[in-house]
Amino acid sequence: MKNIDVRGLSCPEPVIQTQMAVKAGEKSLEILVDTNIAKENINRFLESEGFKVQITEEGTDIKIVANK
Repeated sequence: MKNIDVRGLSCPEPVIQTQMAVKAGEKSLEILVDTNIAKENINRFLESEGFKVQITEEGTDIKIVANK
């Protein structure tokens, strides 16, 4: 599973890092974000790429787990 920590980064950087992992062939991702905008944009991208997405909130952090 590829872990990506994009907390503290402004859009579009979280989506760009997620796209780079998907283009590299990753099929299982765990992404940590800290804004709802990043969560929504990453979720939308991953679903458009055929990933199943689970989102959990842990305090101020949001964990996105995606599998293809």
